[in-house]
Amino acid sequence: MHHTLIVARMAPGSAPAIADVFADSDRGDLPHLIGVSRRSLFQFGDVYLHLIEAEQDPAPAIAKLAGHPEFRGVSDRLSAFVSAYDPQTWRSPKDAMAHRFYSWERDPRT
Repeated sequence: MHHTLIVARMAPGSAPAIADVFADSDRGDLPHLIGVSRRSLFQFGDVYLHLIEAEQDPAPAIAKLAGHPEFRGVSDRLSAFVSAYDPQTWRSPKDAMAHRFYSWERDPRT
């Protein structure tokens, strides 16, 4: 399983609206096109954390589909609530993806 964590800023009180945007999108084709098998959204103060779980790295599919009408629709709807964590360095969705620097997994035999 591949995990991608997207980090951004979110407007106060916007969690329900953001969840609605993804609930609408997740009923469509976009998750399948990207290869998403599970999505979780988290909030820490004004920090937005979007965990995507997929069988393969979804970053190439996200880059490829950035101009897709459904992807653009989700991005446009989210723009009222979500902004780049660091606007100075953001150029594409890849610039919002956190880099894993440690991972541990329990031995399934224990």
